[in-house]
Amino acid sequence: MVYTFEIAIVVFAYLVVIIGGYLIRLMLRRYEKEVETSGLRGAGMVIGIVERIMVLTFVLVDQYTAITVIFAAKSIARFNELKDRKMAEYYLIGTLSSITFALLAGIVVRAFLVGKV
Repeated sequence: MVYTFEIAIVVFAYLVVIIGGYLIRLMLRRYEKEVETSGLRGAGMVIGIVERIMVLTFVLVDQYTAITVIFAAKSIARFNELKDRKMAEYYLIGTLSSITFALLAGIVVRAFLVGKV
């Protein structure tokens, strides 16, 4: 029965970080008109979901340093676009918000799971 509760907390955390993308999108909406984004329509949202799932997973398995791989991969993929200051700021706001959201969710879940809350 205890494991069922722990599994439910973890599943809920994954759902929260997936749905959290809509909060980040709302926050970024005010800046969308200022930047010219390229690439596939909706790909940023999917990338953000995968990013938050990976961050949450890394936090839950106590591998915080692995989070840097996500940031590095995204920076390499957008290297040319980041030469535009507005795009770079938009990218940083989105990425840092997404990573912070997932980090906080993971820290809260870990605290519950190890019994410190």
